[in-house]
Amino acid sequence: MKVLVAISRIFVGVLFIISGLIKLNDPLGFSYKLQEYFSADVLNMEFLIPYALMISVLVVVFEVVLGVFLIIGYKAKFTVWSLLLMIVFFTFLTFYSAYFDKVKDCGCFGDALKLTPWESFTKDLVLLFFILILFLGVKHIKPVFGKLQTTILALLSFIFSLWFGYHVLLHLPAKDFRGYKIGANIQEGMSTPEDAPKPIQEFYWKFNVNGEEKVFITDGSYPEVEGDYVSVDSEVIKEGYTPPIYDFSIESAEADLTEQFLNEDNLIVVVSYDLNKIEAQGAVKLKGLQDEARRQGYNIIGLTASGADAKQRIKDAYNIDFEFYLCDEKALKTVVRANPGILELDKGTVKQKLHYNDLEYLELPKVERKVKPVISDDVLYLIDNEISTEEEYKALNTEDIKEIYITKDNQKAMDSINAIYNSNYSGFVQIVLKK
Repeated sequence: MKVLVAISRIFVGVLFIISGLIKLNDPLGFSYKLQEYFSADVLNMEFLIPYALMISVLVVVFEVVLGVFLIIGYKAKFTVWSLLLMIVFFTFLTFYSAYFDKVKDCGCFGDALKLTPWESFTKDLVLLFFILILFLGVKHIKPVFGKLQTTILALLSFIFSLWFGYHVLLHLPAKDFRGYKIGANIQEGMSTPEDAPKPIQEFYWKFNVNGEEKVFITDGSYPEVEGDYVSVDSEVIKEGYTPPIYDFSIESAEADLTEQFLNEDNLIVVVSYDLNKIEAQGAVKLKGLQDEARRQGYNIIGLTASGADAKQRIKDAYNIDFEFYLCDEKALKTVVRANPGILELDKGTVKQKLHYNDLEYLELPKVERKVKPVISDDVLYLIDNEISTEEEYKALNTEDIKEIYITKDNQKAMDSINAIYNSNYSGFVQIVLKK
């Protein structure tokens, strides 16, 4: 029994410390996951959503501290009882998520390691097995050091965990595991390799055959059945490849400008997933950032999920005039753990990323701004987001065109477009081709 307890002690302690530190590195991200669990579609405990960040910090600090307590042998009964209660709760949570298909990723290891719901449940069952061994053999858990040294180590682990969680909340995660980390290219992150595995699905076709309903299973093809079709259902047996970035876009009210901006040099991007919740101490710095960026030759834009009224209110309140474009709120929360956060992009590659508290560390060496020639009294033609001419547009085969968007006599829209292209276009035509 002593050997089993010793092995379980090391395994459980190390796993809790690693799992806790990964989440403590990004408590804001873990709080977003808790909000998902608290939502009406999952646990229906929406009254806890405002306290998700506080709960996130407390849970991950407790997780790290319990792992340390177990390894050094501090307060063995309290530690083992706490571990047992915690793992029972998490086992129920992961089973609920997996069985009812509620949450796709439990967030057990943050963004460092993605687990499916059933993988998370299996992991918790394994941990529960080892923790039960510790529970039954708690008398064999002895302190590694003397009483004073053990108490000091326990206290230091608690202090360090609290400090680390507080530090990353005021700055950014010490280690970025997401697809928008410094050095990553957003366009590459959104692409799918040609040899990427495709999802495997089964289709359940229901037919009425001679007055009896029968189900026929295929991989998607329509079954050859002598009977009357009733319905079809499908199930994903194995997930296919999902690119690291799949919900990022930069859109105006009239057009998708993602490709345009991700091909631009020296671009400063201010990210605020919700302008109504923007931190005032960060927002007041945006005027200075705007002026310095332009003075040094950089273009500056904003990304938000907020509407036009919120955009105008923030621009008026903080005396800024750069344009805010639309992006999905969940994507923006993933881009940077700050509201606002600041990025420098160079042809879609993240060169710098900062919390608003660290804005003074943003490096903006002077660059030569590539100014496009001013075009007057003309129409801008974009074919699949590539600048084209009227002649190229007219040369297209109409069968190859999927959609056409035309903007004319919309001064606000044209002002936005002309600000991007340093132009004086009078109209805008966007052509989307069939793939």
